[in-house]
Amino acid sequence: YIREERVAEGEAGGITQHVGAYSVMHNEKLITFLDTPGHEAFTAMRSRGAQATDIVILVVAADDSVMPQTIEAINHAKAAGVPMVVAINKIDKPGSTPDKIKQQLSDHGVIVEDWGGDTQFALVSAKTGEGIDELLEKVLIEAELRELKANPDRRANGVVLEARLDKGKGIIANVLVQGGTLKVGDPF
Repeated sequence: YIREERVAEGEAGGITQHVGAYSVMHNEKLITFLDTPGHEAFTAMRSRGAQATDIVILVVAADDSVMPQTIEAINHAKAAGVPMVVAINKIDKPGSTPDKIKQQLSDHGVIVEDWGGDTQFALVSAKTGEGIDELLEKVLIEAELRELKANPDRRANGVVLEARLDKGKGIIANVLVQGGTLKVGDPF
């Protein structure tokens, strides 16, 4: 919903298979997202994603349960020392059980604020957009609490997310600039 694209529909098996990066404005502040595949086959991509981010948004379906890849994502975030904001998704579906998800998350050391923990969460529907503004606000609050800022007046630094060789263009890289400004001709 945030990206307003259906990326997975165009990929094999209908699941996201690449790391995607995009930015959105919310309350006059820019938030950059790395969208990593949630499917269990993409462990390495999720690990790299957690290492390259400042905040992890852990998305869990309210009509399902905490899956092995959810536990793995929690472990990646903890190993990278990255805070999490939990998005309990699909609250629009009949049979959604957010409290069950909160309980399962607490079993893995992720305790949301309304249960006495320090992990922010939002109940959302990626289908209808319900709760998305609240989720984005919580991301901005987490960024403010951690004083996350980038200096645009310095040389760029960041990470290469994916790279490939294009016969017509040469090497093409998908990069996340974490600080500074990347200009044409700059080494990276």
